[in-house]
Amino acid sequence: MNSVVRWFHQLGSPPTFDRFAARWAPWAYGSALLVMAYGIWAALFQVPADYQQGDSFRILYIHVPSAWMSMAIYALMAIYAAIALIWRIKLCEILAMACAPIGAAFTLITLATGSIWGRPMWGTWWDWDPRLTTELILLFLYLGVTGLYHAIDDRRAAARAAGLLAIVGVVLLPVIRYSVVWWNSLHQGQTIRLLGESSIDASMLPPLFAMIIGTKLWFIGSLLARARADNLRREFGKDWVRTLAETRR
Repeated sequence: MNSVVRWFHQLGSPPTFDRFAARWAPWAYGSALLVMAYGIWAALFQVPADYQQGDSFRILYIHVPSAWMSMAIYALMAIYAAIALIWRIKLCEILAMACAPIGAAFTLITLATGSIWGRPMWGTWWDWDPRLTTELILLFLYLGVTGLYHAIDDRRAAARAAGLLAIVGVVLLPVIRYSVVWWNSLHQGQTIRLLGESSIDASMLPPLFAMIIGTKLWFIGSLLARARADNLRREFGKDWVRTLAETRR
C-alpha cells in the first residue's frame, strides 16, 4: 500500500485522529493569529485609502476572505458528506458536520460586513440584491444542516441525513458566484483575482492575501478542534477515551 494512502487510512482511526487533531489544531490557530494580525495591521496602517470609497473600503479585508470561506467550506462539507455516504467513512461524517457551524459563522460575518459596507455605498443596510439574497440562503442551508444533525439522536443517521441536505445545497454555490453576472446587481463585480490581474491597486493585495491565508488556517484549527470534540463524544466509553481521560487527570 502506498505510504500516503496508508497514512490516510490510519488517520481514519478515532484514536489516531484524536492525536492528530490535538497536535495540529493549536498550531493552526497560532499561525492564523500571526498571519491575520499582520493582515489587519497592514490593512489599517499601510494601505492607502481608496480614491472613491475612502477608508470604508478597508472592511473588504474581512468581508472578502469571509465570503470566499463561506462558499469554500460549504463545498468541502458537501465533499466530505458525499464520501461519507458512498464509502461509509465515519471520520468524513464527523468532518462534514464540523464544517457546518464554522461555515455559518463565516457566512454571518460576510453578511454583517457586507451590510456595514453597503450602508455608505448604497445608502441602505440591506437590499434584496441577488448576491446578498443567495448568501443569506447559504446561511439558512448551514443552519439547516446543523439543526438536522442535532435533531436526530442516532449520530450516524443524523450525519447521513444532514449530509444529503448539504450535497443538495451545492447547486447554490455557482448561483452565488455568478449572480453579479447573471442579474442586474448592486453588488460590485469581481475585482480581485488569485490568478490573473486584479483591478485594485497592487499595494492593497498583500494584506488581503494574508487575511485569506489566515482565515484558512483558522478554519483548519476550528475544524480539527470541533471534529475532535465530536469524535470523543461518539467514542465515549471506549477504552482509549478512558485512558486519555485518566492521563489528563
